[in-house]
Amino acid sequence: MSVLDGILAGVREDLDQRRRETPLAELRSRAGDMPPALDPLPAFRAPGVSVIAEVKRKSPSKGALADIPDPASLAARYATGGAAAISVLTEQRRFGGSLADLDAVRARVDVPVLRKDFIVDPYQLWEARAHGADLALLMVVSLDDGQLADLMGLCGELGLTPLVEAHTAEEVRRAAAVGAELIGVNARDLTTLDVDRAVFKELAPLIPQGAVKVAESGVAGPRDVAEYRAWGADVVLVGEALVRSGDPGTAVREFIGATEV
Repeated sequence: MSVLDGILAGVREDLDQRRRETPLAELRSRAGDMPPALDPLPAFRAPGVSVIAEVKRKSPSKGALADIPDPASLAARYATGGAAAISVLTEQRRFGGSLADLDAVRARVDVPVLRKDFIVDPYQLWEARAHGADLALLMVVSLDDGQLADLMGLCGELGLTPLVEAHTAEEVRRAAAVGAELIGVNARDLTTLDVDRAVFKELAPLIPQGAVKVAESGVAGPRDVAEYRAWGADVVLVGEALVRSGDPGTAVREFIGATEV
């Protein structure tokens, strides 16, 4: 069993528990009461590099990263620093996140919010919208073609912008085939947790013209952001480097201003 297989098994167990506690009909009602989702694409397509700043407590590869007693306050500092969107990890077992974190961040910031999780079921997209998310992560590696198409379609119905994540040329092809406008390349191989930032350099040219290119993982400082930008990234998603920075607002500004490799 790969690392990803183990994560997905836990995700499905936790999903079954939440489904028992909160019927889909209740989620649908909550989602219907939410204001319309914010569109992140205009900001992502603006000149320069955009940053999606992540609320991230821990990871399977690094363990505990940061004590975040107030995710809303952290998100506010990200937004003040110029983050174009805030990513909130909601997976609990390996990342220490929750939907409560998503609620807190949504209530505090005015920029688009991404629900970052291992989404394998339509119920999770209804959860995302019911808790105020504007974007949702869809990992191609976790979904077959039918599932990916169905989840993309539901994102459209709910007003969610899907961030469709790939790690191989075949996964980029599949993301393009379902019409993804926001395609992420994760430098981390989720089956092994190994990181190679050059994966983005290799795969970025395969992303269709007009789609927004997002570089994910492997950012330690401004130089890495500048390199991703030089390789074609429109957006860079950063988690660990920000939560460990000590001054997340300043760090976001430095990443946005990174222009030289």
